[in-house]
Amino acid sequence: MLFNSIHFLVFFPVVLFLYFVLPKKCRSIVLLIASYYFYMSWNPTYALLILFSTASTFLGGILLTKAQEKQQLKKAKVILGSVIAVNLAILFTFKYLDFAISNLNTVLSALHIQIVSNPFDFLLPVGISFYTFQALGYIIDVYRKDIETEKNFLQYALFVSFFPQLVAGPIERSGNLLRQIRNVDKIKVSYKNITNGLVIMLWGFFMKMVVADRIAVVANYAFDNYWKLDSFALIVGAIAFAIQIYCDFASYSTIAIGAAKVMGFELMENFNTPYCATSIKDFWSRWHISLSTFFKDYLYFPLGGNRKGKKRTYLNLFIVFLVSGLWHGANWTFIFWGALHGIYQIVGRITLPTREKLYDKAGIDRTTFSFKFFRIVFTFILVDLAWIFFRANTISEAFGYISRIFTQIDLWSLFNGSIYTLGLNRPEMNLLILSVVVLYVVDMLRYRKGLRLDQALEKENIFFRWLVIFAILFAVIIFGAYGVGFDAQDFIYFQF
Repeated sequence: MLFNSIHFLVFFPVVLFLYFVLPKKCRSIVLLIASYYFYMSWNPTYALLILFSTASTFLGGILLTKAQEKQQLKKAKVILGSVIAVNLAILFTFKYLDFAISNLNTVLSALHIQIVSNPFDFLLPVGISFYTFQALGYIIDVYRKDIETEKNFLQYALFVSFFPQLVAGPIERSGNLLRQIRNVDKIKVSYKNITNGLVIMLWGFFMKMVVADRIAVVANYAFDNYWKLDSFALIVGAIAFAIQIYCDFASYSTIAIGAAKVMGFELMENFNTPYCATSIKDFWSRWHISLSTFFKDYLYFPLGGNRKGKKRTYLNLFIVFLVSGLWHGANWTFIFWGALHGIYQIVGRITLPTREKLYDKAGIDRTTFSFKFFRIVFTFILVDLAWIFFRANTISEAFGYISRIFTQIDLWSLFNGSIYTLGLNRPEMNLLILSVVVLYVVDMLRYRKGLRLDQALEKENIFFRWLVIFAILFAVIIFGAYGVGFDAQDFIYFQF
């Protein structure tokens, strides 16, 4: 079930009605049933996978805690390792087995050895990477004693399958969401939560339907026809994809946060104006925050973090970003993208002392707007360059795309209106430009004031507040991209 579908527009009010009207002790059951219905609307069979992940980590948490209480530390480690291995094995089978066999066959073919056949033909379960990591985060937290072991299976099952953030995040921590689920019967109906949550959801729909799905036409046109386009068109296409993936992914998290808030839950923020970052390190503190902090806490620190010298720190960083790239998909383009970000981080750390000395010698004031603006632009260029590998079908296509940017320069294209030939007609392109300006204004409000749209509107008078709300609502209804036959457009991160 897609957030931007008629199905969800019927489903969500029904869930809210039952959630608020039925006795509070029934809330967990209502949400659990709703969550499994939400997930099963894609493929009912694959609900067994999320149920297995839930049962294995739930039982593992109980057995692990009992082992720790009896001071059987080795047994506790075996239980932890077994639960993690089993869940990662399932993830590997459904997401990476084809990729692994394909690469193995490439090597075997070069050695003139018989090719290995794949006896399975699995459809990638929607959201498997997200709920698997959320469940594994819980079992690790239990092992570390960061959270009390959950003994109520229904509550834990709701934690793993909570429908607003189930499919594409944010990847919630047990210390946040599970604690709220344990007290779900104490959540009070709040007019503020309902209205603010709906405003957050509305902004998410604007990002997805007005911006992301429209600018996707430009990005797709550029990447599908890169071999015949000039540098200006390719740069526009690369920027278009950067905006598309931001609005597409952030819109899902935004709608999820808003839907949860309507019901009284607080989910973690997943994006914080990432294209205002002044460095790659800063970018990853603003982009897909739930995943980056997950890898930091559950991979980077266990590897040693920065506690074992510079060389080990650089290796740990590279491993984390390599795994991050692989997490995104079974394709060398994603791995290359992750490796590139790892290299960015390492080079940034190595060159930092030299850059600081050069700034001092040149008398550059690092507090000025111009210096900060330059860093933001430079960081965006690096991020956008990496996005080309993320979006391209193959690494060779990505290099071909980048090569034409530097070799097919046509300055006249800046003035001849060629921007209106990139898949959208003039009215649609002008509407897209206007919607991106609106996006920029809201992001600047967040960047400068630290306020989400709902928080900013709270500070305004009621007339202006409702004027903005209805303007966004009408924009979504009238200018939203509904797809062929009014089919809801998928979210990019569903494939991960």
